[in-house]
Amino acid sequence: MSNFTEVVKVAKIDELKNGTMRVVSAAGRQILLARVGDKYYAVDNLCPHMKENLSQGKLEGTVVTCPLHGSQFDISNGQVVRWLKGGLMSRIGSALKLSKDLTAYNVKVEDGKVLVEF
Repeated sequence: MSNFTEVVKVAKIDELKNGTMRVVSAAGRQILLARVGDKYYAVDNLCPHMKENLSQGKLEGTVVTCPLHGSQFDISNGQVVRWLKGGLMSRIGSALKLSKDLTAYNVKVEDGKVLVEF
């Protein structure tokens, strides 16, 4: 079994302003790349609920909100903050453990480039 890590350049540091995000393609995946302060984060771009494009959602600090049903994820670690936007379905989903975290990827900044490890 190989421990090889693929490192892919996804942006230059000046291409993202603080508090912004965008979708990038890398290693055959759609990745949500975001900048919060001087830190960069990379997670799966598609919401695990109904595959909505998270880059079209709202970013507040390190929390991204899905534009379709309001699920929220912490982009610093991929964990669910809120599954769906309240109501009965949210309670059922939480009770049945239907919520799913996003995959979070390691991000490095070197020589003015944003690199994601896969």
